[in-house]
Amino acid sequence: MSGGVDTVTVTTEDGAIRLDRWFKRHYPGLAHGRLEKLLRTGQVRIDGRKARAGDRIEPGQAIRVPPIAETPRPAGEARSPRARPRDEAALRDAVIYRDDWAIVLDKPAGLAVQGGTNTERHVDALLDGLRFDAADRPRLVHRLDKDTSGVLLLARTAAAAAFFTRAFRDKTTRKIYWAIVVGLPEARQGRIELALGKTPGPKGSRGGERVRPDAEDGKKAVTYYQVIDHAGNRASWLALLPVTGRTHQLRAHCAAIGTPILGDGKYGGAAAHLAGGAAAHLAGGAAAHRLHLHARTLAIPHPTGGTLQVTAPLPAHMRQMWEFFGFAGDTPDPFAELERPE
Repeated sequence: MSGGVDTVTVTTEDGAIRLDRWFKRHYPGLAHGRLEKLLRTGQVRIDGRKARAGDRIEPGQAIRVPPIAETPRPAGEARSPRARPRDEAALRDAVIYRDDWAIVLDKPAGLAVQGGTNTERHVDALLDGLRFDAADRPRLVHRLDKDTSGVLLLARTAAAAAFFTRAFRDKTTRKIYWAIVVGLPEARQGRIELALGKTPGPKGSRGGERVRPDAEDGKKAVTYYQVIDHAGNRASWLALLPVTGRTHQLRAHCAAIGTPILGDGKYGGAAAHLAGGAAAHLAGGAAAHRLHLHARTLAIPHPTGGTLQVTAPLPAHMRQMWEFFGFAGDTPDPFAELERPE
């Protein structure tokens, strides 16, 4: 059973969704019949009001989640392990900013933000280790892909979670990513507007988001990009500014313009890996075969006024590739002229 009543803020990544589907996504062990009983007795609430399974929820709304009994497991099935102290300590070491409203992590590549099939170690499971003597555990307000590193914002209170979620929803945030892509975009800067829709992957695979420019059920997705440096036509350092926040948006968009992110075999296939002997120069190619996408900076309004701006350093495998290609130095905001990109 969970430790007590919690208030969870709906994130922008959840989007507009039915309440029962939200529970299925975040509490997969909760049986539908049990959820219906919690709803009938008023134990689950949306912004303080009694809720129904079919109610649609929106980013920024607060859901009251009571203690939830776990679904009985079949005999012999192992329980999910408790958070290990060393994992919680490692996450505390990843904190790059903290105040009474927010915690910002430099999330390492390879660490999922939330759980899923065969994913037991993730940020959400470790948040009790980031209380820092506060009464509440921090709340997720946005997500990063498991293999994407960099800036991840957490809210320390329900009020902060609602404030930050509104900022993401209203697009008053500014997130800049750095990436190495294979090849050189035909235009050195530009805007990618290609709808994203889910398509099934090959039989036996989990599929994923794919670019579908003409799909009726595709959701609008917009990304600005700027080439900062390049190694001939072999690889380029890109700054990326997503306007929308679709799943795998940057990965799918970079692949769509013919320059997949280095190491992103899911969207780029063989074209996402360096040809020839370049990778062999780097620890047997290990660095080159990891995803080279990093959430570099986040600027977001702060609940007390002004702007919270945080920058995360490149992870080790990306630093190796920067050195390999001779990319050097920092760069000012290449999208400074886009005050409110649309």
